[in-house]
Amino acid sequence: MTGKGAHRDMKHTSDFFNPEELELIRQAVHAAEASTSGEIATMVVDESDPYREAAALGGMLFAGLLAMVVAIVLHHLTIWFYIPAVFLLYMPCRALFVRVPVLKLPLLTRDRIDRAVRDRAVRAFYEKGLYRTRHATGILLFISLLERKVWILGDKGINDKIPSSSWQGLAHELSAGLREGRACEALCAVVGKCGAALKEHFPHAPDDLNELPDDVITS
Repeated sequence: MTGKGAHRDMKHTSDFFNPEELELIRQAVHAAEASTSGEIATMVVDESDPYREAAALGGMLFAGLLAMVVAIVLHHLTIWFYIPAVFLLYMPCRALFVRVPVLKLPLLTRDRIDRAVRDRAVRAFYEKGLYRTRHATGILLFISLLERKVWILGDKGINDKIPSSSWQGLAHELSAGLREGRACEALCAVVGKCGAALKEHFPHAPDDLNELPDDVITS
């Protein structure tokens, strides 16, 4: 399991890849799986966690700031004006942080973000049934847009033969491609290299079935 920072202009999963890019990725997955019994899945999500504590804290801080500004403008610098104003402004300010998730990031620690992305990738692995391959040879390339993080997660059959640390370089390569605006190109390249690594330990079998979707998973 490997996590790396990823960067691209903030978009939603619905428009992160255009139709042509989605088809190129599907073809890359199909080609990579042609020589291995391993199964590769790609997934993109808007965010890994709602980070409610950050929305609450951000709403409170912003409400406090706005209340202070209003109190100064109206010349009502008393606690009897300030506290009610904070309470009145809190819900709209919190809603702003919910509506614009990127505002929450400065209020979160690196460990909190890493843990959220890791947990979301693991949850997706099980929610999407990626663990159900016959020989536990599924691998997930997971991209979380808000946090700009990439995780590569392999099933037990893969981890028994390929250490999770082996994916570090591929996670770094995909992250670099995302930062440089080459998301599709980088993802296709990493998919191909995952296929090559899987081929060495899990060669294609005559009775092999395509057990996981080749298309990018977006929800």
